[in-house]
Amino acid sequence: MPAFFEGEFWNIANPELWVGVGLILFIAIVIWAKAPGMIAGKLDETAAKIQSDLDEAARIRAEAEALLANIRAEREEAERQATAMLAAAKADVAQMQIEAKAKLEEQIKRRAEMAERKIAQSEAQAQADVKAAAVDLAAQIAEQVLVARLAAGGSDGLVDTAIGQIGAKLQ
Repeated sequence: MPAFFEGEFWNIANPELWVGVGLILFIAIVIWAKAPGMIAGKLDETAAKIQSDLDEAARIRAEAEALLANIRAEREEAERQATAMLAAAKADVAQMQIEAKAKLEEQIKRRAEMAERKIAQSEAQAQADVKAAAVDLAAQIAEQVLVARLAAGGSDGLVDTAIGQIGAKLQ
């Protein structure tokens, strides 16, 4: 059973009575000064500040995650573009090689044809020079033969006609 139900507790000389009275007065003053309301207000204010900080941290985290996702998407897009550029460059190089090879083959073919034409032209010129030299030689021999025959005696009608025709046939 509690001590305040006993008679000697209520004796003014009992120090426990005065401790109890002081405790009751202290609690009354604290309540009258609205300390619980102030404490609750401070606790609510602190809780609101903590909640505000938590909300701000959540907002910043969401922004950071969105920014990270955006950067990852941009990096993936850049990698895709780089891969596409590399593939396009390889295709361009292959196409340029094919074109260069075709141009080189065409140039070689043209030069070979040009050389063949020059050779044919040189052959034709050589044949013409040989024919001209042969004609000149034949004309000189014929002249010598004719001069020798004429010097030996008389003129032959057949030879005179042939000499007249040589100039027309040679042209």
